[in-house]
Amino acid sequence: MTATLKQASGPQYTRILAYGAARGENAVPNDDLIGPIDSSDEWIRQRTGIVTRVRADKETDAVDLAAIAGAEAIEKSGIPASDIDLVIVATISNPRQSPSVSAIVADRVGANPAAAYDMNAACAGYAYAIAQADALIRSGAAHYALVIGAEKLSDVVDPTDRSISFLLGDGAGAAVVGPSETPGIAPAVWGSDGSKSEVVAMNGTLTQFRDGEVPWPTLRQEGPAVFRWAVWEMAKVAREALDVAGIEASDLAAFIPHQANMRIIDEFAKQLKLPETTVIARDIETTGNTSAASIPLASHRLMAEHPELSGGLALQIGFGAGLVFAAQVVVLP
Repeated sequence: MTATLKQASGPQYTRILAYGAARGENAVPNDDLIGPIDSSDEWIRQRTGIVTRVRADKETDAVDLAAIAGAEAIEKSGIPASDIDLVIVATISNPRQSPSVSAIVADRVGANPAAAYDMNAACAGYAYAIAQADALIRSGAAHYALVIGAEKLSDVVDPTDRSISFLLGDGAGAAVVGPSETPGIAPAVWGSDGSKSEVVAMNGTLTQFRDGEVPWPTLRQEGPAVFRWAVWEMAKVAREALDVAGIEASDLAAFIPHQANMRIIDEFAKQLKLPETTVIARDIETTGNTSAASIPLASHRLMAEHPELSGGLALQIGFGAGLVFAAQVVVLP
């Protein structure tokens, strides 16, 4: 007779307990970037809604940003750092391919020996990681999770590239996820379309750079193609996320999309028929596009500026290189 394996089980529901944030130390206005791309402040504002973006000092890396944001989220949550037994960092800008950002951050914030791993889902990374934290806690594999989106995109920018260079910023946003007596994180609607992988991508590999075949690889995008995909396909995903959560757009206290472009955000709001009472995150204006960090950074700012949103429902949606996407409704802490 074979022995029966034990199976872990966890709480029925989870929720986000608190947010933390770290932004690059330097505000970089449009005028500082327009020379190499032969552009203007007015052109960038009209196309993207960005007035200035934050970029980190040369000595600051994605690990530093992640640790600062994570420490704030833990402090605000009231959960002892030693109770955090899972750390997930979503990033495309780990300064080294190994070790992971997450293992170093777990140690820095006092969560050693938490399970720790990085994941690359670009601008959807944070939403992917929230879905994973929710599932792992409910399965009993973890008790409290620290989820971080962290990027130092200024390391992968070509200042002469008109497709994306003026969009990108540096920062990290974090959330602590833990058990809840009521549903706090709805099922994710997520997926990918690798057939469009070259629409947003690095323009070379590290081995090509090593062999002198390409200059330092930087991030590029086909702007019009990305815009069309985001506006038309992602609005469908957002509506689906509302459906699986069992709510209407009119139930939303907040809408927190990936901060890719103000025009995309405005088009989303129109297509979803969001009521005027729904507060829309527009962190891109002064932070820029921070990829995996953009949703948690925008969430952190929204809660600081609108504390009355606490306990309300928010729809968050990330989308980007891969192409990948993820959306879910969450209860704001």
